[in-house]
Amino acid sequence: MKLFFRIFFKTLRFILGPVLLLWDWLTTPKGVVRNEQEQQRIDDETRNLVLYQFRTCPFCIKTRRAIKRLSLKIEQFDAQHDPVAWETLLKGGGEIKVPCLRVTESSGELRWIYESEAIIQYLQRFA
Repeated sequence: MKLFFRIFFKTLRFILGPVLLLWDWLTTPKGVVRNEQEQQRIDDETRNLVLYQFRTCPFCIKTRRAIKRLSLKIEQFDAQHDPVAWETLLKGGGEIKVPCLRVTESSGELRWIYESEAIIQYLQRFA
């Protein structure tokens, strides 16, 4: 029975993953338009942010769409297919759970924010 569920969900992800990515591509949100100086200031503030995500995870897609909508330049790693990102997420954040935003504070301290809603709420401060 366990094998059945594993195969079922793997097949479901195999079918729905490309559909989710196509939908995301077709309905990409427009970003906020800012003047060059304001955008540069925000880019400098977001330079210390890194998003760990899986390409087809619906919550990661939601987070990436918010990043696009807010016109933020945030480095992104696909922790599902990048072993270095996987290890960094596991060692730094303590668990493989996506989306995860790594925030490097000005003091050098690292903070790991999980949950798409919490990440989007944090990113709203740059709007």
